[in-house]
Amino acid sequence: MNNQKQEVYLKDWQSHEEHAELMLPMIGRLYRDHNVVTTVYGRSLVHSATIDILKAHRFARLILDNELTVRETFPVLEAMSKLDLAPARIDLGKLTVRYQAQGNCESVDDFVRRELADVNTGRSPILDEPRDIVLYGFGRIGRLLARVLIEKSGSGEKLRLRAAVVRKGSTDDLVKRASLLRRDSVHGHFQGIITIDEEENAIIANGNMIRIIYADAPESVDYTRFGIHNAILIDNTGKWRDRDGLGRHLKAEGISKVILTAPGKGDIPNIVAGVNNELITQEEQLFSAASCTTNAIVPVLKTVNDRFGIVNGHVETCHSYTNDQNLIDNYHKNSRRGRSAPLNMVITETGAAKAVAKVIPELTGKLTGNAIRVPTPNVSLAILNLELTRATDVKELNGYLRNISLDSPLQNQIDFTNSPEVVSSDFVGSRHAGVIDSLATIVQGNRCVLYVWYDNEFGYSCQVVRMVQQMAGLDFPTIPN
Repeated sequence: MNNQKQEVYLKDWQSHEEHAELMLPMIGRLYRDHNVVTTVYGRSLVHSATIDILKAHRFARLILDNELTVRETFPVLEAMSKLDLAPARIDLGKLTVRYQAQGNCESVDDFVRRELADVNTGRSPILDEPRDIVLYGFGRIGRLLARVLIEKSGSGEKLRLRAAVVRKGSTDDLVKRASLLRRDSVHGHFQGIITIDEEENAIIANGNMIRIIYADAPESVDYTRFGIHNAILIDNTGKWRDRDGLGRHLKAEGISKVILTAPGKGDIPNIVAGVNNELITQEEQLFSAASCTTNAIVPVLKTVNDRFGIVNGHVETCHSYTNDQNLIDNYHKNSRRGRSAPLNMVITETGAAKAVAKVIPELTGKLTGNAIRVPTPNVSLAILNLELTRATDVKELNGYLRNISLDSPLQNQIDFTNSPEVVSSDFVGSRHAGVIDSLATIVQGNRCVLYVWYDNEFGYSCQVVRMVQQMAGLDFPTIPN
């Protein structure tokens, strides 16, 4: 009997594996030829391996309370691949569940054609011409931004990463920078092929030519010499944070917009993608993507405030150590940060609580904050201790946050887990701004404590790219609505 079960499990797995393998070329063609991003309950299937497709379907059980299999979604994907689709983001999981809910009263081809009628209008360019992107700085965030932008290049009609501006380090600078993009101790190997073009002083990553430009000052580069025009520049050095300093980039030929990957000072708009995108206007040229912590907590705070109201609260972050700390004890201009980062928990300040007010003005003066740098290289944890305007309980609060994470305008920002075993390393590579750890939620009357995990490197980089897409006018319809 046990041997029979073993055969059943193995054959079932092989059947799922076969269907997932057959899905790969269809997902690839939809993306490359039509700029259609296929997802399963928000999990992108683009550039996925067979096992990734199966895992995305397995994730759906947390939402549906039952299994969604590739055998069920395969016919829907096959029907999609027969259409001449315009650019869109199509949730294969939701489409399949909707088809099943109607009782299969029509063929899958007819159903898909009807559901996708608004985008079954033929392949069309997303932009009049691809938007040039320049990275100013090529450190931790710069290289992760490069990975995300390269991954999203698609047919080449959207965003094109054209250059990275750095200070020359050595005679083999190009080789070393290519190697750092290729290998990452936290995020693993680059998914693709990287070569170098010494004549152009460029890194070639999955066919994308990224010119490495050497410069000591923002205004000293003439980008038009390299064929770069109307570019969005992402400054990930954090060196200039006010309008005068950051505005130096606009004096360079070829740059039209600038994003700072740090909190901006003065009147520079601080944007948390998904929350206050309305501040991204054609008239404004300088923007801040705020901080990783601000991006992690603002979507959650907005969501809670919208439903329950926030009287006051305290935000404590357990933040992975960063490059501005010392590996071993040594002089540092800031208090405590001179002590060895891999060996100590270090109490330090965070501006995230004050930064929240720039994005959600109604929370001005209601939050305090502090931070503890901890000896891990990546993934941080924000603890939100809040007093609400009304009483609730764990079930209501978690249920509300779960629904927001699954089907709302903030589903790309807020993720949700109910696993009793997750730890920080499980969230390396998370594309969400933050992940609610539901089993850690505490509620007592009108007080609650929420625990929010976030990949302070990769998740933040994805938020920055969402900003870039908004600025470039890459607003894909999402189906089903």
